[in-house]
Amino acid sequence: MRHVSGGSLRARRSASLVAAAAALLALTTACGQEKGEQSPKGQNVGNEAPVKDGAGAGDGYGSGNGYGSDSGSAEGASKAKSAGKLAVWDSEKLGEVVTDSAGLTLYRFDKDTAQPPKSNCDGACETAWPVVAAKGSEAAPGVDKSLLGEVTRADGTEQLTIDGWPMYRFAKDKKPGDAKGQGVGGTWYAAAPDGKKAAPGAGGGADAGADAGDDAGDAGDDAARPADPAGLSTRNDPKLGEIVVDKNGMTVYRFTKDSAWPMKSACTGACLKKWPVVEPVGKNETKGILKKGFVTFDRPDGIKQQTIDCWPLYTFAGDKKPGDTNGQGVGGTWYAAAPNGKAVGATK
Repeated sequence: MRHVSGGSLRARRSASLVAAAAALLALTTACGQEKGEQSPKGQNVGNEAPVKDGAGAGDGYGSGNGYGSDSGSAEGASKAKSAGKLAVWDSEKLGEVVTDSAGLTLYRFDKDTAQPPKSNCDGACETAWPVVAAKGSEAAPGVDKSLLGEVTRADGTEQLTIDGWPMYRFAKDKKPGDAKGQGVGGTWYAAAPDGKKAAPGAGGGADAGADAGDDAGDAGDDAARPADPAGLSTRNDPKLGEIVVDKNGMTVYRFTKDSAWPMKSACTGACLKKWPVVEPVGKNETKGILKKGFVTFDRPDGIKQQTIDCWPLYTFAGDKKPGDTNGQGVGGTWYAAAPNGKAVGATK
C-alpha cells in the first residue's frame, strides 16, 4: 500500500476546491464572459443606479378661468414634484416634445421670461399648471444637459427651467402622451427639448386642448417603427413596476422564444416589422440597466441588436406613445423587459 503524506493530501484538496470555484464562476458568468470583456461579435456596456420618478399632476384649475372646470387644492399646487429622467417624445402633430419620466408632457408659459428666468404663474394658475421641481430632474439622453437650470419661486420652490423657461405639467393630462394643455389661452405650449415651443409637424396645427395621444391613431400595427438607438433607461410603470424604455420613453420588450446563451433571436423576417430590434446603445447613454451581459448581438440577418443579460431587446410597433405597453403579454411570449433583462410577468 502506497503511503500518502498529509501535505500531498492537502494539496490535492486545495486543487479540487480551486477547480470547483472555477466551474462555479463559469456557470454564473452571463454569456460566458465577465463584466468588461467582449462577447463574441459584441461589446459589453453598462450603467448606474435606476432613476426613480415622482411625477404627478393636480386635478384642475377652478371654474370661470377658461382652463377647465375641475377643482384643485392650493396645497396640492404648492408641492412641486420632480420630473425624474426627462425623455423626448416625437409627436406627429407637435414635433419633439419633452416629457417627464412618467411620459407626461412638460409645458412653458408665454407670460414667463427666460432672460432672466421668472415664473408668472402662481395661486390658482399653479393649481392648473403644477410646477416641475428642479431637484432630481435629469436631462434626456442626447439632450444638452447645460440647458437645464432652476429658478427660485416666490414661495422658495426651486422650479426646473429649460434654457431659462420654467417648466410645468397640465392638471388635465392624465396619461403618458396627453398634451391637452397645448395652445390653452394662446399662452401655454408643449416644450421642445431646447426650451422652445414644440413645433407642429408639416400641415399640423397647435390646437388648444388637443390630445396628442391620438397622434398615431391611423397607423397600422404592421407599420414598423425603428427602435431608438440613442439611449436606454427605466420607467416605473403603475402596473408592471420598473421596466426598460428607450430615449423616447417607448417600452422595451423581450421575446421568450429567444435564448440568452447561446444568444439567439426567434423573431425574424415579418416579425421584425411589428417588433423592431433595439439597436446598440453606448454605455454613457444608459441608466439603471444591468451591466453584466449588456452586449451587442450580431444577428444572422446582419442587424446589430442590443441585449440585457444577453437577452435580445425589441420595441413594439403597436405602442404609439410613451407609456404604452400594448405589447405586454402578446401571444403569451412578449413581455416588457426589466432592468435585469428578465421578462416582466412571464410565467417561465
